[in-house]
Amino acid sequence: METFANLVRAEFGPKRTFLNTASNGLLPARTVTAVQEAVRMRAEGRPLGPLYEDVEAARACFARLAGVPAERVATGASVAEYGALIAASLPAGAEVLTVEADFASLVNPFHTRGDLKVRAVPLERLAESVRPGTALVAVSAVQSADGRLADLPAVREAARAHGARTYVDASQSAGWLPMDGDADDFLAAVGFKWLMGPHGAAFCVVPEDFGGLTPLLAGWVSGEIPWESCYGPVEEPAHSARRFDISPSLFSHAGLRASLELIEEIGVDAVHAHDVALADRFREGLAGLGHAPVPAPGSAIVSVPGLGHRQEELSRAGIEVSDRAGNLRAAFHLYNSAADVDRLLDVLRA
Repeated sequence: METFANLVRAEFGPKRTFLNTASNGLLPARTVTAVQEAVRMRAEGRPLGPLYEDVEAARACFARLAGVPAERVATGASVAEYGALIAASLPAGAEVLTVEADFASLVNPFHTRGDLKVRAVPLERLAESVRPGTALVAVSAVQSADGRLADLPAVREAARAHGARTYVDASQSAGWLPMDGDADDFLAAVGFKWLMGPHGAAFCVVPEDFGGLTPLLAGWVSGEIPWESCYGPVEEPAHSARRFDISPSLFSHAGLRASLELIEEIGVDAVHAHDVALADRFREGLAGLGHAPVPAPGSAIVSVPGLGHRQEELSRAGIEVSDRAGNLRAAFHLYNSAADVDRLLDVLRA
């Protein structure tokens, strides 16, 4: 069996110190190859059946990572797409509880609905803020801006106690933090961050009874037998969550399949241990420099107040991080090493 280090060495060869996975992940070599082959298929006029098989294989991979049957996983293009479906399922006046400054793709669909009561509270008060009349709690498992982890078990318990559903955006956690897709009513994630796929693909886990969702974006692929649903209304929606699919981005799914298979080979537990160890090394180094990051124990994302202005300087030095609201945000993933952490600290020390 190949070791973690051997797999990473075979798949990644970045030309820069890349610590910005919270924005987008690096593509493994196998993913680049898969996308190139998909493009050649189109260019050469070959049948595209294998690319539709990639869509189903990617769905099954994500389902295994989430710990749910593939029949409960829909695939589309964005988290906002699924948020819009969930928002549309709520009755007028329903209360949606969110976190202050959570990612726009998660919260915006509930605001644009116009007739929902959207309430935002600090992350640390989310569970205690669920109350009678709360219909839905929507939260990112890991905050994009600063890496703080939501206390999902507490949120779920509070939601159950008040009859509310839960909707978790795992875009900043899927791929390094183990998922429990069966614990929430809805869970969605994009594929281009920690899952290391191309842009243009996302997944959503829905309940067995579909959670009251209506397939408002449904097209021909949402039929039980898609190739018999090409003309006229879809007479028989898919019996699975595929009824919520949109026409897939075939190149993206071809690449994402390869990336997800790599994560499965390495194992999320191993990725989690690796990523968090690097983040902790960075936190320790920051303390030695007199900087205090935003408290986010157990997170692969480290956000440092007051250092965001150094992002351009770091980029010129060949180190890629993000500037988020004045904070320097570094995100550590499986292709990073202790040497990457130390190089970032050395430049910050200068």
